[in-house]
Amino acid sequence: MRHRKAGYKLNRTASHRQAMMRNLAASLFEHGQVVTTLPKAKAVQPFVEKIVTKAKRGDMHARRRVIQMLGRDRNAFDWRYLPANADEAERERHQDMSETAEQFFDLPPAEQTERNRYGEVRKSPKLVRHIFENVAPRFAERDGGYTRIIKLGRHRIGDAAELVLIQFVGAEEGPEIGSGTNARRRKADRRAEYFDKIKGNVKSPAELVAASAAPAEPEADAGDAEGESSDES
Repeated sequence: MRHRKAGYKLNRTASHRQAMMRNLAASLFEHGQVVTTLPKAKAVQPFVEKIVTKAKRGDMHARRRVIQMLGRDRNAFDWRYLPANADEAERERHQDMSETAEQFFDLPPAEQTERNRYGEVRKSPKLVRHIFENVAPRFAERDGGYTRIIKLGRHRIGDAAELVLIQFVGAEEGPEIGSGTNARRRKADRRAEYFDKIKGNVKSPAELVAASAAPAEPEADAGDAEGESSDES
């Protein structure tokens, strides 16, 4: 029996699972959203929300607890560095990543990230400071529920694991995320399209009443016309 053994094991050892949770949480705080599998997203969601709740307190003890939960005060945002000789594709990729992350929180200036001549990161912003200064203030008036999980309707190549998107709330005005319309929606769209096609041939109730109230042409006129045509012949 598995009494008092709640939680997601994820087919990993304790140390491997802890390192994976910390890395997923760090990526979520860095980019605002992460594509992962459904069990991993459900496992990391309460872990991230506990960090945000502690960061909202803003005191030194909360900062030390967050550093303990993340393992260390790691450097982040190394992807914000843009070399001077970057090509157009790299500049567009850098801009897209920055615009996506800025939907969820403010980003540290790109000038804070530096690399040496060998490409190694020499200086970059600290992740815990970013959490306390940029992430936690956005949820000061919100009591929990800082993240959401969106099913993408796709499966990972290889093991067919269901892929989801875990992201911070607050960017609801952006484009709708999903794999497309479902079968019920497609069926309703086909019905609406067919109704629009035949709507021009369907008369309204007022037109039907007016047509029924109009006097019908006498049949005698038609008979007289037939007699006249026969006489002429």
